[in-house]
Amino acid sequence: MSRTTDILLTALAPAVWGSTYLVTTEALPAGYPVTLAALRALPAGLLLLAVTHCLPPRAWLGRVFLLGSFNFALFWALLFVAAYRLPGGVAATLGSLQAMMVILMARGWLGTPIRAGAVAAAATGVLGVALLLISPDAALDPFGIAAGLGGAASMAAGTVLSRKWQPPVSALSFTAWQLTAGGLILLPLALIVEPPLPPLTATNLAGLLWLGLVGAAASYVLWFRGIARIEPGAVSMLGMMSPVTAVLLGWVVLGQSLSPVQSLGAAVVLGSVWVGQRANRPSASTATMHTAPRPARAA
Repeated sequence: MSRTTDILLTALAPAVWGSTYLVTTEALPAGYPVTLAALRALPAGLLLLAVTHCLPPRAWLGRVFLLGSFNFALFWALLFVAAYRLPGGVAATLGSLQAMMVILMARGWLGTPIRAGAVAAAATGVLGVALLLISPDAALDPFGIAAGLGGAASMAAGTVLSRKWQPPVSALSFTAWQLTAGGLILLPLALIVEPPLPPLTATNLAGLLWLGLVGAAASYVLWFRGIARIEPGAVSMLGMMSPVTAVLLGWVVLGQSLSPVQSLGAAVVLGSVWVGQRANRPSASTATMHTAPRPARAA
């Protein structure tokens, strides 16, 4: 399969994640972020485990729980904290810094060279997200900023380590392991820090099904598949598709306004994503040296 096809399939994941804000605000009960994160991760992970019939070997349990924490438990928890304490535009802009963090982490953990073009594309993407989402009167909360930066670092670490640690299984099984681990970490935390959920309506259940089956299971299979095939810096740039999708959905579904500055921001983000794919593409010699092993075809 061509690299372009791999990029397009991987980009579907953050495009789907852009619907999270809409679904959360319009279809789910407010005030239960950790509980809803657990309900998003754990059932989806268990479902994929049932489909694949593939459990992680004992030697992989530590890595799986660490990845499940970085990619889901810690990332989602900090994301919700940032979303509650910061304007959405500020939180999303801080989250977009994970592309820069991936470049640095990939250098240390994978030996990937730092390319000026990749850094420039990531920095331009952050600027585009800021133009797209930050309003002039945005207030800053130090604890929220720390949570936003921590969430970006958690996702960056999960992205790079998911590339470094490639088990000999399919992306479906690798996703099942991580979702289940992340859900098992989130569940006791939710029971401790949050009250029980109220009775769920049909709309609530539909929202959870979307976030679990599509926004977690299906999208993260594509995401981890992409991590195994595409350079980490290129994958991380695709994550900037999420705020673009969120703004477009707010405009189309909720009737929110889309200013000229926001339109410019969206264009800057899309341009930086395109440039980032080219800038992060290794030369033939570098690709031979640093290509990660592809997962086997086992379920």
